[in-house]
Amino acid sequence: MRNETYDIVVIGSGIAGLSYAIRCADFAKVLIVTKGNIGESNTMYAQGGIAAVLDDKDSIENHISDTLTAGDNHCNKDCVRLLAENAKDAILYLEQLSVNFNKTDNGTFDLHREGGHSHARIVHHADATGKEVESALVNVVKNNTNITIYENYFAIDLLVKENKCYGALIFKSDSEEFLQVNAKVTMLASGGLGQVFLQNTNPDVATGDGFAMAYRAGAEMEDMEFVQFHPTTLFARKGRTFLITEALRGFGAILKNSKGKTFMENVHPLSSLAPRDIVSRAIIQEMNKDNSEFVYLDATKLDRESLEKHFPNIFERCLLEGLDISKDMIPVVPAAHYMCGGIKTDLHARSSIENLYACGECAATGVHGANRLASNSLLEGIVFAKQAANDTQQKIQETFTSAIFGNLEYKTPEVNCEECKQEVGALKRYLQAQMWRNCGIVRTESKLTYCFEELDELQEKTEKDLCENGFSIATMELLNMVTCSKLIVEAALKRTESKGCHYRAD
Repeated sequence: MRNETYDIVVIGSGIAGLSYAIRCADFAKVLIVTKGNIGESNTMYAQGGIAAVLDDKDSIENHISDTLTAGDNHCNKDCVRLLAENAKDAILYLEQLSVNFNKTDNGTFDLHREGGHSHARIVHHADATGKEVESALVNVVKNNTNITIYENYFAIDLLVKENKCYGALIFKSDSEEFLQVNAKVTMLASGGLGQVFLQNTNPDVATGDGFAMAYRAGAEMEDMEFVQFHPTTLFARKGRTFLITEALRGFGAILKNSKGKTFMENVHPLSSLAPRDIVSRAIIQEMNKDNSEFVYLDATKLDRESLEKHFPNIFERCLLEGLDISKDMIPVVPAAHYMCGGIKTDLHARSSIENLYACGECAATGVHGANRLASNSLLEGIVFAKQAANDTQQKIQETFTSAIFGNLEYKTPEVNCEECKQEVGALKRYLQAQMWRNCGIVRTESKLTYCFEELDELQEKTEKDLCENGFSIATMELLNMVTCSKLIVEAALKRTESKGCHYRAD
């Protein structure tokens, strides 16, 4: 097996991983490993924006209060304060990296308001903020001579001995070559796990690999029951679910049931702008009440020109579905969107394993608590990447001796079995359906127990397949999805109370 050594290996290429790599490249040689193309991450699909206090009428205390309220007071208050106090600097840093945010005619930031926010504080690039940020960061890393990028490499496992991380074992997709990467510091910034649910807003790569790798390595996990479901995704019988940003509700769009009647004013004082968990449950209740497949988001009272200007991507995508949102109500449904918990970290993004950091969606910083406040996720990625980079600069001064790892070779399949791929695909869909049906927005002990038993059987089958048929990315992804699903279900069973986005109907 080929061996390579770097100061730092970063697994993942979203806002957290890329911004961490950029900062660390000032003092170290960095390798970025990403399972797809460099720009393919949850960051790319983030529409809304980044929360930051930039208006004199607003305050950091307001941002903290809104975050704690949305998180059902389950947040780490020190981490929340760190987040809010560093938000303005994070925006200015991104501007230095050529991120183009929308401005008003007088040159100030054009601030949107979203669900759970008491003030307009969302800095954005139209309705495609994530794409703008990701593109700018990718451009920077590609032009940095201290950063090496390995695209289409699959991270299999962390190299851990005696609770110390020494790098990672990775696999090159096109040549079926295994590679041992030795590093003084490893950063997991591998994104989310939305693909474990049938209805989700995440790209295909979001199979929870980082969570599963960290868990297998012995890292402490936290708050895995708190999966956030986005209330408003475009209902489409065919094709990928498309996110309808809640900035549209902040702009004045209103939720209505299938009969065209408003319902949120009876649910929460903020009505259609209530926190996401509350809106998602209310929508499900309305759908069940009316036996409908969706509810409506009504933006027809808003000016067409303003809609096209502020939400060009949503406007265009809905037109492709035959909807003119200035005239037609938008059919929407909730979908799995974001993992609030994950790999337990501290204020410096350090995990419980020495030399292993975690940042972004795969990390449980404690910022989001039981439910994430809108537009705090990109912010968390950039703020904690800086914290991690500062800590890493001290860490890599220490003497590093790579550990010896024997028996790292995985058995590679002798034939590319199409039938095997189809079977793994069917098992993935089965897992997604089980998780959506039994561990979704509304949960009960009986459903969760049944789901866990099904996952146990699926894990046994998947591990047997890896042993008998050899390593394949599809099978490893399935194993990671099963691992993450079991962590979610187990945590959901333990928490018998309803809290934040974890709702126990029993």
